[in-house]
This record gives sequence, C-alpha cells and structure tokens, in this order.
Amino acid sequence: MTKLKKRPDNLAPRYNKMPAGVPSLIDLHVGRRLRQRRTLQGMSQEHLGESVGVTFQQVQKYERGANRLGARRLYQFSIILNVSVSYFFEDMPSGPQTDGIADPIGMADQPQAVFETDNMARRETLELIKAYYQIADPTVRKRILELARSLGDGTKT
Repeated sequence: MTKLKKRPDNLAPRYNKMPAGVPSLIDLHVGRRLRQRRTLQGMSQEHLGESVGVTFQQVQKYERGANRLGARRLYQFSIILNVSVSYFFEDMPSGPQTDGIADPIGMADQPQAVFETDNMARRETLELIKAYYQIADPTVRKRILELARSLGDGTKT
C-alpha cells in the first residue's frame, strides 16, 4: 500500500476559518435567499422540511446560516421552490469578506463594502410583495404602487 504524501503548506488551499459558532457571510446570504423564496411561495418551514426529509428546526438553522447547506440539499430546495441553484447566490457581494476564501494571487478584487441585510430579505417586504401579486386586477395593483410611492419619498428604485 502506498502512503499518501502530505501536500506542502504553500500548495494547500488558503481558507481563513470562521470562529466556531459564527456563520459565514455566504451561509447567511444563502439562508436569507432560502427564507425569501420559501416565504414568497407561501410555504411553511415545516412543509419545506418535510419535502426534503428534514425537520422544520433544520430549515430554521439553514435560514439563519447556522448550518451550511450542502450541494444535494440546495439542489432539492431549488426544485421544490422552483428556482435554479444559482438563485441562492444572486446579489451576493464578492470579495474576501464573504467567507474568508482567499483570491488567487494577482486576481484579488478590490475591497468592497461590508455585507448588509437587504430590505428584500425582511419578512414585511416579502409579505407585502406576496399580497401585492395576489391582487388580480392590474389597474388596482398600479394604484396601490402609486399610493405607496406618494406616501414614501416617491423615488423609483
């Protein structure tokens, strides 16, 4: 039997480990996107969990970023929630702050702004969007949008 040689340290992948119990920003982002899509679909954590064979507590942990989603589970969620796997990574900031994964030498991006929670990830926003699209009459939807703009500062985003 041949013995495997240890890879020299200078050739090992460079990862900055997150402290124990601290979710990475990638896990937080993927979890928020999971929660966002589940809420928009009107699905409970319990129903989503049952669909893939996990408890609702496990779904909560995924959504909080406390437990990392593996490729298989992410694929299952994408099918159930009718999105591509890439959906979970959309709008994710890039750079060293996202997970401490070092960029290849000479290919590093410039430092970017710190990752912050998006209003689209808030429960209130998701419920508002869901209720808005349940209005069948497009004219009524347009009037509600105009009302919301008039109550706010009126800028389009």
